[in-house]
Amino acid sequence: MLSNIPIVKLGLVAVSRDCFVVSISQERRRRVYQECRALGIDIFEAGTVVENEQDALKALEEIESAGCNALVVYLGNFGPETPETVLAQYFAGPAMYIAAAEERGDNLMGGRGDAYCGMLNCSYNLGLRQIPAYIPEYPVGDARDCAAMIRDFIPVARAILGIGDLKIITFGPRPQDFFACNAPIKALYDLGVEIEENSELDLLVSFREHKGDARIPAVMEEMSAELGQGNTYPDLLERMAQYELTLLDWAAGHCGSRSYVAFANKCWPAFPKEFGFEPCYVNSRLASRGIPVACEVDIYGALSEYIATCITQESVTLLDINNTVPADMYEEAIKGRFPYSLHDVFMGFHCGNTPLCRLSKGAVKYQMIQNRLLEGGADPDFTRGTLEGDIAAGKITFFRLHSNADTSLQAYVCQGEVLPVATRSFGGIGLFAIPQMGRFYRHVLIEKHFPHHGAVAFASIGRTLYCVLNYLGVTDISYNRPQNSLYPGECPFGDES
Repeated sequence: MLSNIPIVKLGLVAVSRDCFVVSISQERRRRVYQECRALGIDIFEAGTVVENEQDALKALEEIESAGCNALVVYLGNFGPETPETVLAQYFAGPAMYIAAAEERGDNLMGGRGDAYCGMLNCSYNLGLRQIPAYIPEYPVGDARDCAAMIRDFIPVARAILGIGDLKIITFGPRPQDFFACNAPIKALYDLGVEIEENSELDLLVSFREHKGDARIPAVMEEMSAELGQGNTYPDLLERMAQYELTLLDWAAGHCGSRSYVAFANKCWPAFPKEFGFEPCYVNSRLASRGIPVACEVDIYGALSEYIATCITQESVTLLDINNTVPADMYEEAIKGRFPYSLHDVFMGFHCGNTPLCRLSKGAVKYQMIQNRLLEGGADPDFTRGTLEGDIAAGKITFFRLHSNADTSLQAYVCQGEVLPVATRSFGGIGLFAIPQMGRFYRHVLIEKHFPHHGAVAFASIGRTLYCVLNYLGVTDISYNRPQNSLYPGECPFGDES
């Protein structure tokens, strides 16, 4: 399990309106708890049923004493409007609200709970107090339904907890003419994310201080074993191990009041010459541990990667939405084999930061573009250190949370897959297919001025991401719309030729 993300401990609290029989909520809560345990969910059942504000404080004390960092408020019946919202108001972590469905047709006199109605008033009161809460798509159900809703809440809660306890550490300003990764950081503070900005010189000084570190041989051995036949430049391992230890020690020494760390580091043009290698392989190794290292000081890219890491509990990557698929290659390798048009497919690329476990076959190589720029196309020396290979086929979610110039937040989420088609190119690269990508590219990415970097999760997590963004208060969330659903500003008229 990754160590740089929160572990969610849920607390289950039932509420009851005082004009209802309290045992209705107690018994229904017990059944929800039992169904959660059957699903392997780690959840604490508070004994206090909340009927008034004093009960709310008592229940909060119970779950906090039990070490709970996420709250499930269960309306076993209609529920008391103020006390049930006070629970979330005074609880430090994320909260969800669910409600009990009626259970039997022969028990609708004394046993009716009216939680279906109570959830409406609950949501109204949450809105009055401006309290964020996770409410499932259909938040009313029997015990088994509610346990499944709670299971779906866990990755949402993990992401919210992670964001609120995250520090993003940066090294260096963005490369010249790289405005695409430039965005105001004020919105990050609004989300509760801490930022530490440093110079490349700070990193270089720390790197030099790690020369001869006694831990370097063990890291080299680990790298060699991981790479196997992909260890094409064994002479680089010592420098790369030294750099990895530099970053890990910096994270440990600079997390400060926060528990979790992500990096957004400058990696060109000065880096390779001064450090003696490209940092991509090391960045990929940290990402595989759940510590994203976003390229080119892309702070919002690092945050996007971290959110996806929290949700999946697996390594992710950051890629350029990079180049089209040539028509002849599409005709030869994709058309007729997969249900995608030429405009649905593209190549996602970066120099070599994608973890080895996400490549079909990876090896340490050199950055061809930087080699031309910095070494004149000669035999590569300090432009070596990328991790290259085709990205393994499978489901993906492309995602980015980003700040506009006015510090308002916007995001996009789109699901698709990496196709099992050779890219015939260099870098860490894959052939991606996203339904209606052509229209999404024009009417979301271009129209809304998104940068070219996107976080890639290797799973279909669109629903969970959408819930996280909603919880954070992001109202501008785009996705790849189906053919019959026009984007705002999309021309409704077809081809006139």
